[in-house]
Amino acid sequence: MLWYLFQRLLALLPTVLVPLILVFLLIRLAPGDPASIILGDQATAAQVAALRHQMGLDQPLIAQFGHFLGDMFSLQLGNSTFLQRPVVDVIPGYAGVTLELAGLALIWALVFGVLLGAVAAFQRKRPSGRAATGLGILGISVPNYFIALILIIVFAVKLRWFAVGGYVPLSAGLIPHLQSLVLPSLALGLAEVGFVSRITRGSLLDVVGEPFVVTARSLGVHRSRITATHVSRLAALPVLTVVGLLSASLISGSVVVENIFGIPGIGQLMFNAVSNRDYNLIQGIVLFSGITIILVNLVVDILYAVVDPRVQYGAKAQ
Repeated sequence: MLWYLFQRLLALLPTVLVPLILVFLLIRLAPGDPASIILGDQATAAQVAALRHQMGLDQPLIAQFGHFLGDMFSLQLGNSTFLQRPVVDVIPGYAGVTLELAGLALIWALVFGVLLGAVAAFQRKRPSGRAATGLGILGISVPNYFIALILIIVFAVKLRWFAVGGYVPLSAGLIPHLQSLVLPSLALGLAEVGFVSRITRGSLLDVVGEPFVVTARSLGVHRSRITATHVSRLAALPVLTVVGLLSASLISGSVVVENIFGIPGIGQLMFNAVSNRDYNLIQGIVLFSGITIILVNLVVDILYAVVDPRVQYGAKAQ
């Protein structure tokens, strides 16, 4: 198991390295100079040049890349020019909010997606099954910002059940805290329901047609028992796979949702970092996102062995 996990870590390293390299190049090729943004329009050329030298921006790109790799492997990510604090001190506070938001969104996506997919699979010849299939297709097509606007109009403006936006910390009370996360987590999670429902429907239809299911039915085993004991467990494997994909999608989708609802998470922090050309902070956020996705995928791989005993990590095929 340990050797397998080590191999998986090596295989997943490009998940972090490739985006980091691309981000390093793209943010330096994009228009805008961090030194000019920090000093403002009234700064002289000499002041801008001095700050660029202090920040190392006047060095050749290859030299900057060497310093970047050294900082990345030592986890000394420098200071945020926007917040004037070390990046390693800034990210955890914002990351906790985003992880909580993404966790709630993942629950919404899995609960509604699995239910919708199950209806679409088991009642595929009925109007309810066709409606569920149609909703799944529609869900894939609707972006999270559109869902966010609909939720705000219905539940915040019309019904007044929730606030339009804003974040209430846990220290202010559990109920107000959760209320401030309901709409943004729904907007983030409902955008993935269609994807989960399509995977669930296809997985259930594949398992239902397996010979052992047909045999069990012919022997008189009740359909509910077959579904609970065998079908649901095997059909869960593809659904479990999409959890790793959803983690990446939810973290990236938080950029839009957090800015719409005013949630102080990684998404809003990334938006501010890009707006202010805060190179160190952008690179730190990408590094955090990559590591989070790697850890989620490792957990998913381990859960495979729990759901399907046939999976034996590190064992060679006979």
